[in-house]
Amino acid sequence: MTAKNSATLPAAIAVRDTEQGPARGAARVRRFGGGTALASTGVVAFSLTFPATAWGLESFGPWSLFALRCVLAGLTAGTCLLAGRVPLPDRAHWPGLLVVAGGVVIGFPLLTTLALRTSTTSHAAVVVGLLPLTTAVVSSLRTGARPPRRFWAAAVAGAVIVLGFTLAQSGGALSFGDALLFAALLVCAAGYTEGGRLARVLPGWQVIGWALVLCLPIGLAGSAIGLAHEPVHLTAHGLAGLVWVAVGSTFLGLYVWYRGMAEIGAARASQLQLAQPLLTLVWSVALLGEHLSPAAPVAAGAVLVCIAVTQRVKQ
Repeated sequence: MTAKNSATLPAAIAVRDTEQGPARGAARVRRFGGGTALASTGVVAFSLTFPATAWGLESFGPWSLFALRCVLAGLTAGTCLLAGRVPLPDRAHWPGLLVVAGGVVIGFPLLTTLALRTSTTSHAAVVVGLLPLTTAVVSSLRTGARPPRRFWAAAVAGAVIVLGFTLAQSGGALSFGDALLFAALLVCAAGYTEGGRLARVLPGWQVIGWALVLCLPIGLAGSAIGLAHEPVHLTAHGLAGLVWVAVGSTFLGLYVWYRGMAEIGAARASQLQLAQPLLTLVWSVALLGEHLSPAAPVAAGAVLVCIAVTQRVKQ
């Protein structure tokens, strides 16, 4: 048995519906429950990305931070792939891996890092408020999935609540940084959708692993250029932020996210991210000292209701 076959066998067993009656229903509930837990863990990891990026910018310029993030994440992924003796993906998988790399490894990190030079983390959370709905739309177009109207109603309601709250939190002002954030939103939704599709045929950690390895040459070249032209002031916060965005958010976070997305579907998993902006605001207060509106608990409760509806709707 090859490494590739042994790596993918558990996933194949997990999605095979051979049980009948109550046993089949129980297996489906366990699968959705496990997938929801994995995707939720990814959301928690992602919610720390903006505060960690703000920490990283204390020590590095935006281009250096982005490039070093690619290098550290790529080396971590490459080491894991080598240790597991994982064979190269089939040729048919490479176009999808390039989309993942361009969306979640290069596009989203670079655009959000540049935006955070002028935006606070609470204001940047607006992009995450639209990401669940955008991902659901892109997934529907890409995979042909057609969630029912109640799903879309809850998804739109959740997006409106999050957008209203985050804009009120930031004073409702829009800037050039928002253009970068909205561009990041589009490329990230494409990367999430393609990664979730690939995670049905490849283990989730291999999907993000190969995408990170693809970006390693770009990261190495960017690090050399960025470090030569941008100042570096090493601090504990700066180093911790770099390590988290590279290993926590980019590798481990995307690993559990794609695993969960493969089990419960991209549209359903994406709606769990409605909670991400609110979590980011909590981290912004705890780690960066930013002010949190008293309306946060109300918004959080309303968003959780929307999430519950999207998770209970039959796909």
